Amino acid sequence: MATLAALEYHLVSYRRTWRSSVFSSFALPAMFLVAMGITVGHYVDARSTAIGVPYLDYIGPGLLASTALQVAIGESTWPVFSAFNWNRTYHAMRASPLTSGAIVRGHLLYILLRVLLAAAGFLLVLLPFGALHSWWALATPLPALLVGLACAAPCFAFAAAVDNDGFFAVLFRLAVVPMTLFSGVFFPVADLPGPARALAYVSPLWHGVELCRAATLGTATAWGVPLHTLVLVAWSAAGYALAVRSFTRKLED
Repeated sequence: MATLAALEYHLVSYRRTWRSSVFSSFALPAMFLVAMGITVGHYVDARSTAIGVPYLDYIGPGLLASTALQVAIGESTWPVFSAFNWNRTYHAMRASPLTSGAIVRGHLLYILLRVLLAAAGFLLVLLPFGALHSWWALATPLPALLVGLACAAPCFAFAAAVDNDGFFAVLFRLAVVPMTLFSGVFFPVADLPGPARALAYVSPLWHGVELCRAATLGTATAWGVPLHTLVLVAWSAAGYALAVRSFTRKLED
């Protein structure tokens, strides 16, 4: 019940901004698919058959997983830092019967809801583009949720630990941008040099991209669904433990 009470706060706040997020869930994916999947994809398809499928079909599920990452990171950096240091929302919550763990879980559940809406919106955009080739595509919100949790939970711990929001620029430059570019969203990870490929395999996004792409194309994943899922669950569990620890130190010490 405490977790649901924390979730309720975020849902009430979301009532003021949901319209803009719903618009972005449909408009931005459509524009990006036209720009990258069709415009750029026309040149890729004309000059290469290495990926084995039309570029639009290849990039679509990758962008879906990347969108889950972007939503999760966006909601778990400045909003979390703000709740600690600017409006002190977390401190007000902790003054109530809510525990630090309940505060973390409630906010994470809200972020997962945002990721779910974004993934569902992206999936609906992919449908008229003809990029869904399997009924397993209906399952793509599940790996999107795992990607969101695997990225948001560690960011909770990071946002709770830093004392300046300038650190988020470092996070984006050294983690988010490289992860987005080199985790199989736009081109196969196999084309990367060995060290870069190893980093891609460690990142949660690559595993989410593999699961989403396998679902929309009806093909096998690189490592198998259980192993990809296990890596994402490991990221989520470790991140959650670190987040609860950081929140407890910040709110109770």
